[in-house]
Amino acid sequence: MAFEPSKGLLACGYCEHSQAMPDVDAERHDQVLQEHDFHAFANADQTQIAALTSTAQEVDCPGCRATLTFEPPDVADCCPFCGTSIVAQAHATDPSIVPTGVIPFKVGRKQANEALRDWLSVRWNLRDFEALFLPGKLKDLAQQQGLSGVYLPFWTFDAHTVNDYRGEQGTHHYEYERDSDGDLERVQKTSWKPASGQMTIPFNDVLVAASEVMDAEKLRRLWPRIWAGDLEPYSPAYLAGFKAQRYQVPLQQGFEIAQKRMDASIRGLIKRDIGGDDQKIHKISTVYSQETFRYILLPVWLMSYRYQGETYQVMVNAQTGKVFGERPWSPWKTLVVLAIALAAFAAVVKFLVG
Repeated sequence: MAFEPSKGLLACGYCEHSQAMPDVDAERHDQVLQEHDFHAFANADQTQIAALTSTAQEVDCPGCRATLTFEPPDVADCCPFCGTSIVAQAHATDPSIVPTGVIPFKVGRKQANEALRDWLSVRWNLRDFEALFLPGKLKDLAQQQGLSGVYLPFWTFDAHTVNDYRGEQGTHHYEYERDSDGDLERVQKTSWKPASGQMTIPFNDVLVAASEVMDAEKLRRLWPRIWAGDLEPYSPAYLAGFKAQRYQVPLQQGFEIAQKRMDASIRGLIKRDIGGDDQKIHKISTVYSQETFRYILLPVWLMSYRYQGETYQVMVNAQTGKVFGERPWSPWKTLVVLAIALAAFAAVVKFLVG
């Protein structure tokens, strides 16, 4: 049995048998998905962790060092992150914080492959100009590698903040001054006055990738945010037919990353509160409280392929179908397009001059 994204059911790949996912009533659904107290977990002992499932197996990639979890009879033959062949012996999963929730796969393999084919197609598209420079055989090469369905680990953090600030508000005005040649020129000046205040700013579901083998900025573009209503309580059944990566960014480190993002948002909101044409912030005193978190798994179709000795990685958001990744450029196509652009530019210049 494997989870079938198009049906939202567990289905057998050899016969027509299928069955519904374990049912969770509405009251327990919300209870299971509640955030955990950050400080309670950060200071907890081993009693609050457990194996991801009772039957799952784990294996470490010798290339990128990612730890992959999968449910038998699935096997880990090739790493979806770097394409390295995995020959290490799988073992029972080590204990970790069990996921609170999961966004199940919505986009199936067929739909993901269609999105990938479109993304790798050479076509004229003003929103994807880079596609013009792709090597002609890239689509066939990438198709041969195949996609792997993987659940990636993420933290989400909530916090309540009270922020006292002190700074200055600047107002622009203009004066005329003589320059070195004795000519009058209009010069912008800024008048400053003290500003201070207090802002209460709540944060909800600040998303932090807990994978180190994936570029954090790329994951932010693939998953800019989540909606809590899309989460389902974690069940091992969702892993059937897919792999999952163990989190590499610990809970404490994840909160520190989230806190930096919160601090940046706080700074921007304080500048807006100060107002005026320009702002200076001399001091911000922030008190954090009600810090909570969730550990969640988000679905991604991954593919790693090699082209002319370089490894490239492609990701398909398995909830929305959005594709993001790396593509090599064809040198000769680049030269042809540049030659055409230069010829067109020369023709325009000649027309204007003539």
